[in-house]
Order: sequence, then C-alpha cells, then structure tokens
Amino acid sequence: MLRYALLLLGCLAVVPVAWGADLRLDGPLVQGGMLIGHAPPGSRVSQDGKTVHVSPEGIFLVGFGRDDGAQSVLEVITPAGETLQQTLAVASREYRIQRIDGLPPRKVTPKFEDQARIKADIAAARRARDRDDPRTDFMTGFIWPATGPISGVYGSQRILNGKPRWPHFGVDVAAPVGAPVVAPADGIVTLAHPDMFYSGATLIIDHGLALSSSFLHLSRILVKEGQRVKQGELIAEVGASGRVTGAHLDWRMNLRDKRIDPQLLVGPMPGQPAAH
Repeated sequence: MLRYALLLLGCLAVVPVAWGADLRLDGPLVQGGMLIGHAPPGSRVSQDGKTVHVSPEGIFLVGFGRDDGAQSVLEVITPAGETLQQTLAVASREYRIQRIDGLPPRKVTPKFEDQARIKADIAAARRARDRDDPRTDFMTGFIWPATGPISGVYGSQRILNGKPRWPHFGVDVAAPVGAPVVAPADGIVTLAHPDMFYSGATLIIDHGLALSSSFLHLSRILVKEGQRVKQGELIAEVGASGRVTGAHLDWRMNLRDKRIDPQLLVGPMPGQPAAH
C-alpha cells in the first residue's frame, strides 16, 4: 500500500500554471488535489461558478474531489475589472477496493436508535468545517501528523461485512494506541468531540480559507476548541475508537465542499522505505 502511495505521488508533477506576472496556481491538477493560487490583492475568484474566498494578500485555494470531472473552470476578476478565465484539465485516478469483515453489525448497519446520534455528529462536523476566514495558516506547509505504515489510502472504497460503503476520503496511518498525533500545519481547533458514533474521539483543525484537517479514532484529545496550534504541536493520541478493526489514525482534509487527499500535501512518510 505504501509503495502504491509513493508511486502515485511520484507521478503527480506539481507544475505551476501561470497566467501572467500576477496570477499563478501551484499544485497537482488531479482528483483529490489542491492548488494554491496567487492573484492581485482585491481580486474576486470563482471555481465552476462558486465563489472562492481570497485572502487580503491575494492567496486562494482550488480543490478537486475524488470523482470530479476532467475539467474545472476558474475565473478571476482583477481589481482593475479584467476577467480572466481558464479551464483546468483535471487528471483522473484509479482507486482501490478494500474489504473489511468482522465488524460489529451495529457499526455497519446502525440501529434506529443510533440515527439521531449519527445526525448530530454529522451536523457538528459540518459546523466545524464551515469556517471560512482569511487566515492562511496552511502556508506553513504540511507534515505527517503521525508516523507508521500507511494502511489505507484516499479514494479506496470499503466493503464492510460484504456491503459496499462510501469511499474512504482519508489516509490511514497504523500506529499503537497512545502514539502521538501532532498538528500537520498551523490552525485553530474547531471541534474536539470525545465520542462520535463512527469516528470515535474526533478532532478538527481549521487552516484558513475553509481548509481543514480531521483526525479520527483518537484515544485522547489534548487541545480545546478555539485553541490555536502550531505545526508539530502535540494535539492528540492515536486510538481505536469508533468504527475500527485496530488502532490507527485516519487523517482527512476538506476544502469547502471538496474532500481532498492529504497525501498530496506531504512528502514521503518518515522512516518508511522509498519506492523503487
């Protein structure tokens, strides 16, 4: 699985897309990818007709979901009133199918009495990810929040006890209960929930411009909602809470309504053999 992930990253050249001296996009043009854009301060930006928040410095983010189409239209209106439009060619990816058996039936097909709790969990997570302010904490770059073998990758679809489920939208890092989890980038804690039905102890950190990281299945959360954290700061411990078959960290990232691939924002996993 790790070799597959590293090969994928090696194939995704991060090529800048330049429109001119004051307009630039950096990042992989691929499903699950994210671009960092630079435009003249005061510009207005939209992606596929949806408004994109621009920081006072002219920085903005563009993301592509797991199953997004081959094209995405980006429009920039400069402070001078000039409208610039570009159709971005988004590369497709192949995703793996993962079968997991032996889960408690209640975690695969929740009982009626669990539905209210699940809906409340979803609403709480959505509120935590709705923040969209001009901070650009993500400009610190990203590091791995935990280290260990990669046991699950973005985009793979899981079949639980023989029943197809939603695709996996994060990267799983296998580690023992109690292993440290650190902030992958600067940010503000927007959710610190002790026990969600599916994800167990769950933490969400907002990195600015509606970009957030979620950390699932924790054993302990060491920060509080509203707290500012710095890259590399200890924020939690790996666990096996929620719907899991073993201890690991599930790291997910959202950009507005797009679920993006965290692996595309970090380098190779420390301490793991390189792909050949």
